[in-house]
Amino acid sequence: MSSFIVGLTGGIGSGKTTVSDYFESLGVNIIDADIIAREVVEPNTHALKQIAQHFDNTILNQDGSLNRALLRTKIFSNEKDKQWLNSLLHPIIRQQILEQCQQATSKYCILVAPLLIENNLLNIVNRVLVVDVSEATQLLRVLDRDCSNEKEVKAIIASQAPRQKRLSHANDIIQNENIDLMQLKKKIDDLHQRYLNLVS
Repeated sequence: MSSFIVGLTGGIGSGKTTVSDYFESLGVNIIDADIIAREVVEPNTHALKQIAQHFDNTILNQDGSLNRALLRTKIFSNEKDKQWLNSLLHPIIRQQILEQCQQATSKYCILVAPLLIENNLLNIVNRVLVVDVSEATQLLRVLDRDCSNEKEVKAIIASQAPRQKRLSHANDIIQNENIDLMQLKKKIDDLHQRYLNLVS
């Protein structure tokens, strides 16, 4: 079991997935909070039944899965519903994160959590690694990647912790601006070695 957990975070479009994929290729177990958040509301889960009861069954797709787009619209326009949903899901997600971290077999594991700070997950990690880029770069990358509209992307950036706040919690920072993949991998190799030294 990995008792040493590195929390990997960064704003949308910062390159977290590229970083976590490379850590994984080095043999590090990755626990992804976003994947867990999707799994806890799969059809027939307790959480999904509660959501359907609260918002009524129109929140479900025809196949019984959660209509995420509709749910997002509902909670963006209603703070009370957003708080209700968070108080339902956060404890379940947190429990799953802890269980998966305990089951990890690598010397340390990485918890990838875009909302590490916002969702009060700092107290379960031993170190915080921030992948950092400017907001202008975030915007360009996400527009390029997702074909979203600029207003939507800016709203997502605004809903995440401000860049300075993230950096203020960081033990380690990967500046992922204007560097190629080889340089990025070199930075990750160095951090990997540092983490192995910390746990040994």
